[in-house]
Amino acid sequence: MFGYIRIAKPELKVKEYEMYKAIYCSLCKNLGHSYGFLSRLTLSYDFTFLALLNMSLSDECVGVERKRCAFNPLKKCNYCKGADFLEMPSAAAMIMLYYKIADNIADEKGFKKLGYMILRPFFGSARKKAVRRFPMLESIVSEYINTQALLEKDDCRDMDKAADPTAKALGEIFTLCSDDGVQKRVLYRLGYCMGRYIYLLDAARDLKDDIKKGSYNVLKNGSEGDTSKYIKDRVEPQLYFCINEACKAFELLDIKKFKTILGNIIYLGLEDTFKKELNV
Repeated sequence: MFGYIRIAKPELKVKEYEMYKAIYCSLCKNLGHSYGFLSRLTLSYDFTFLALLNMSLSDECVGVERKRCAFNPLKKCNYCKGADFLEMPSAAAMIMLYYKIADNIADEKGFKKLGYMILRPFFGSARKKAVRRFPMLESIVSEYINTQALLEKDDCRDMDKAADPTAKALGEIFTLCSDDGVQKRVLYRLGYCMGRYIYLLDAARDLKDDIKKGSYNVLKNGSEGDTSKYIKDRVEPQLYFCINEACKAFELLDIKKFKTILGNIIYLGLEDTFKKELNV
């Protein structure tokens, strides 16, 4: 994913921020332990949110312990005890990264393409390991990638249709956080709205570069001239719609813990992030 699901740090209490950091560091540690040191470099805020959400629906109490950081042995970090809730987000990160690398190999040229080709065998091995643990994630992500590729090949200019594969994929991944049927439906809606938000924000952020490079971007249709005005008039309302719908879904979830941190991300962080990314 793209790192667009972030906290609004100034609005969190110190203890809440420390807990969020503990989950972030725990996910980093679990990635390294399960998939090798390089996998730590793939860590993003999006998967931290997924881990937080996965934890929040469980009654299990999660303790915290202080250990040395793998990147900086002179520094100590807080880590969550137990790694079960981290396994699914870690596997999702590896599978999605592999497909992202494969996509970049197809799109890039020269040294960039060579760099991704060098990385692919390592992350291919990590993907196979993740698929063995969570085969349903492979099914979700591969379908999303294939559908997205077909839309781009057809030069799709329909904003809703282009965003749909990402939205559906995140919706399906979010449902893995619960076994309850009702909660699964709510989680799907939450993931769908946030997936749509991620796709549209990324497209808006890359619009100028994609126009220069001649790369595919669904927002190119009608964006000739002042791209900033087009984004403000056409994309910004869609981002607010995604956030509002995500808020409605979140309020229906049976959150057992970390509700304040999750609420900070959904109610404040999403809006704050897109405004910073798009300079609006």
